[in-house]
Amino acid sequence: MEIKQTPENTLSHSKVTAIINAPIEKVNIADWLLNLPDAEYQRCSTQHIGAAISTTYDGKPVSLNVETIGDALIVQHYVADVAQPDNCRMLSISDSITKSGRTTVQVLWELKATKIDDKTTLYTNEIHATATPEMLTYFQEKGIKLKDAAAARQDASDTHNHEETPNFAKSIENKALTGKYNQPF
Repeated sequence: MEIKQTPENTLSHSKVTAIINAPIEKVNIADWLLNLPDAEYQRCSTQHIGAAISTTYDGKPVSLNVETIGDALIVQHYVADVAQPDNCRMLSISDSITKSGRTTVQVLWELKATKIDDKTTLYTNEIHATATPEMLTYFQEKGIKLKDAAAARQDASDTHNHEETPNFAKSIENKALTGKYNQPF
């Protein structure tokens, strides 16, 4: 169940765009993401540790990602709410592990493709992080102020998103034009 983002639980929001040099008719974000090899995921960011694909008990696709965001090791369990060629909406209650302990965070990841012209597509990578009730309790127990955690998460998430988005776009472009993931950047 999705937690609605409010001023009382918002940690971060980052939206970054990049150009895919392929026509939108050849771009299929859902196919790219839900078949993404581990090595390709790792190539898209220095902070990416591993990725795999699974399903929920009822058959919904799941993208499992392990990465660092700032000083936290994040294990994401993204369930596809929407999985279309031009739009994926992935929701995860992610494990967040730091030297202070372990908690959870909700991460909404939206990947979109928009036609620019007959040869190019705009890729948008948008990430919303929301504190779960567990995380709010964790902050209270550790004496961490939400505004301080949010400031750190915003900076780390935005830095991470600026690194991965152009590399995701290039990977999507390679897949669109060649049908392969392993083309050199």
